[in-house]
Amino acid sequence: MIVMENRSGGELGAFLRSRRARLAPGDVGLPDTGRHRRVPGLRREELAGLAGVSVAYLTRLEQGHSRNVSSEVLDALARALRLTENEHAHLRRLARNRRNPDAGPSTPQVREPLRRLLLAMDTVPAYITGRFLDLLAWNPMAAAVFGDWDELPPHERNIARLVFLSPGHRRLFPDWDALAADMVGALRLDAGCFPGHPRLAELVAELSAESAEFRALWARHDVKEKSHGTRRLRHPVAGDLLLAFESFRLADDADQCLSTFHIPPDAPNPDALRLLTPRPTTV
Repeated sequence: MIVMENRSGGELGAFLRSRRARLAPGDVGLPDTGRHRRVPGLRREELAGLAGVSVAYLTRLEQGHSRNVSSEVLDALARALRLTENEHAHLRRLARNRRNPDAGPSTPQVREPLRRLLLAMDTVPAYITGRFLDLLAWNPMAAAVFGDWDELPPHERNIARLVFLSPGHRRLFPDWDALAADMVGALRLDAGCFPGHPRLAELVAELSAESAEFRALWARHDVKEKSHGTRRLRHPVAGDLLLAFESFRLADDADQCLSTFHIPPDAPNPDALRLLTPRPTTV
């Protein structure tokens, strides 16, 4: 069973090795000698040369010894490894062995004005997540589109858990593979922000034990944060849906994120959500 590395040093080394393994010499302007490589990716000495550090020093970093590593070295490694902005920030957090100072304290309760805002958004699905993709609040349209999360025990109200362990959610998303990769990428970012957090360790252990797909994706060490995009759904009532989403971190609590969904105007069925709009109850 794959679980979280027990300290950020282990995460740092695994992340560096995974980024090195995904690159071929031609990707970074090095000649391909045609010699057989026992393992895929750049050799350690090739990365060391590109980043301007010694092989011995890079070996220590890949073994998790990041004490006093300079920002210049981290930036050089990021350039050599062709890291994205999210990956570069993740590398810095792992090397510093501390949580993201911008993340703020955890507040799993959603402020009442935000709950009223969700209810006021009565024609589009919307929900608020906390750390580690825990579902904190949602509106009736979200329940109509994605399922009634009120029926779940509180510890099961987690998007990643639903994506990997709920057969209903797997059927709901035709592009399940892409969605699953996005969920794991988001959890990997959280692992850098909250090293050793028991809640995340518990979630990763459960998903690793129950899902081979999760284990494979977690082992890749990919990180990503998608603030917008589209999702395709195959809904039992509304049929095939194309939903555009936007996600916003809340200014007064960066651990919480508001996600909203709408049908783009050029979608094949722009009025499909009307089939799911909850009707007001009468007494």
